[in-house]
Amino acid sequence: MERSRHGRTQQTQKAGGGAVAGQRAKQRAYCIAALESGDDLSELRELLRTAGVAVVGQTVQHREAPHPNTYLGPGKLEEVKALAKAADANVIVCDDELTARQERNLEEAIGIPIVDRTATILDIFASHANSAEGKLQVELAQLQYNMARMRGLWTHLERLGGVSSGGFATRGPGESQIETDRRLARTRMAALKRRLEEVKGSRATMRAERDRAHLPQVALAGYTNAGKSTLLNRLTGAEVGVRDRLFHTLDPTTRTTKLGGRPYLFTDTVGFIRKLPHQLVQAFGATLEETVLADLILHVVDGSVEEEEMLVMLGAVEDVLEEIGAGERPRLLVLNKADATSPERRTELAHTHPDAVLVSARTGEGIEALTERVAEEFERRLRDVELLLPYSEGARLAELHEIAGDLAREDTAEGVRVHVRLPVTVAERYGRWAVAPSA
Repeated sequence: MERSRHGRTQQTQKAGGGAVAGQRAKQRAYCIAALESGDDLSELRELLRTAGVAVVGQTVQHREAPHPNTYLGPGKLEEVKALAKAADANVIVCDDELTARQERNLEEAIGIPIVDRTATILDIFASHANSAEGKLQVELAQLQYNMARMRGLWTHLERLGGVSSGGFATRGPGESQIETDRRLARTRMAALKRRLEEVKGSRATMRAERDRAHLPQVALAGYTNAGKSTLLNRLTGAEVGVRDRLFHTLDPTTRTTKLGGRPYLFTDTVGFIRKLPHQLVQAFGATLEETVLADLILHVVDGSVEEEEMLVMLGAVEDVLEEIGAGERPRLLVLNKADATSPERRTELAHTHPDAVLVSARTGEGIEALTERVAEEFERRLRDVELLLPYSEGARLAELHEIAGDLAREDTAEGVRVHVRLPVTVAERYGRWAVAPSA
């Protein structure tokens, strides 16, 4: 991740992270945070590793809230300045999103470019976006983030405009350039939103095709790097790319598989994280819509981590699900990475999360139990239907086979008598052929 003064960002050229043996890393970050308690910045360090940045040190100041002007207190700023210089850092990375004023004051006080958590995540998304839609979403989020920071880009020009202390003739080229940039940014954002609406329309058309088949839809949601893509591959036989890095999957992937003879649609979605930038939640609205419209959400979480850390992950995902309107959707908690979970931790999970399913997407442990639970969730919404289909309705019979999998049928003089379990909404489509159950 490279960042110039006052907030302009450039995509990282090398995503591997760290320095080649014997060489100094190009980007050397010193991490800072204002926390009420604790000093764990492991997630920020992992974000930087994903972005290809080496971490050379960190400082945490314990305070109830960040300083409104400088994020850290004045005394701690001097300490950070000395420590960062001693560690040969060339960028300061903050674990929170900074206001434009905090960012500007921090940079003036420390003398090193400042990058906040939001800019770090946006950089990672920019480097991982592969589809046209993903790139549009990231660019929109970046523009929304930078809109509030444009004034700092032109402070050197604003000084040229002021020639009197009384305020006369103070509107200079800096002010004009800010307005020009903002107008260009707003125009570009409007264009991006229009293109994303077009993509959303195309996605809605594809979804309508799926809806016509009335296949049960299951969305995999969860904290980033919880193993959702690996689980999708295990459940459906897909070959979605998997890597041990945050936000490897940005674009939703939908695959079909059969459970108990009935076809299901499984969709892998973008991972969530603590303090996920609001700009990204807005920009990825079309992608996250797959989660909102799912019949069942599999909330996948890393079950091998400590309970306290896992609760933070669960809370972060629940917050985003609420924000996007999926808070009321039925969900099933899936504790992944059983192969990395100690026997003591397994016992603890069984007591604290008795309704969850413990699986290992990597080894296949618990997958059969998971598929049974998924099938049970949908079985609760099915009703028994007795139909008499004329022989001329062979297409309807084939459609029923596709929707319901196995079904009981009997050939009669009037047509094919079928006993099948269907979702209520689907059963209504076949109401004209419904008959009373046979004795």
